[in-house]
Amino acid sequence: MDLTVASIDRLAALGVRPDERIVELEDGRLFGVDQEGNVSEIFERSVIARYALEINTLSGFVNYIKSNIERVEKPMLVHIKNETTVYLRGPLEIDGERETLAKAKAIVPDFDFGYFLDMESFNIALQSKFVPNDHRAILLQVIGNVSEDNIRQTGDDGVSQAVTINQGIATKADVRVPNPVDLAPYRTFLEVEQPTSQFIFRMKDGPRGAIFEADGGAWRNQAIVNIREYLKEQLSEEIDSGRITIIA
Repeated sequence: MDLTVASIDRLAALGVRPDERIVELEDGRLFGVDQEGNVSEIFERSVIARYALEINTLSGFVNYIKSNIERVEKPMLVHIKNETTVYLRGPLEIDGERETLAKAKAIVPDFDFGYFLDMESFNIALQSKFVPNDHRAILLQVIGNVSEDNIRQTGDDGVSQAVTINQGIATKADVRVPNPVDLAPYRTFLEVEQPTSQFIFRMKDGPRGAIFEADGGAWRNQAIVNIREYLKEQLSEEIDSGRITIIA
């Protein structure tokens, strides 16, 4: 930063030498001197948090902001990085740093999209890692009653598959599995609606089944929108007062 003539004269009057590093003027301002004798003003900066507080739910994240225990007088940014990560950040400091006070990280179950699983593993995963809907129910009906012989007799037109499944003790029925299927895996914070997206369902000998993502990742954008709307509702007072700004 450019120094005023008065400041330069004051430093010269103090007899500053290159081996001296810090000089304080009468008005309290500090200046640093490098080894070549160049002088620049040292600006005071606030003490920033060394580590961000880690939280696993959006409700806990909101409660922390509402508690007003830190940085009450400062405007803060809620930065929605992606479908599983949200930060509470401070304003830009004079040296270009930005404080991160809290991080909300969603705990979501793992599922191997694009890998063929045996029917038992597939059944358990569908029931425990996906929101119930009509297409999930159809898949559960198929994989819960299919055998390897049924897979060999499957009709496949390249898009949808028809498979013979057991119904009751002695009867069988042909079921055409819809493709693509609309499913809503648990992939973001549980406080918000899980985005529904399209998947390709395929079966092969084993019997084994797999689902492949078919929406190009558009669900991530919807998840971010859902998080933003939840936070806007929960932090409406803080947003109206100018204390919180949401960036998504």
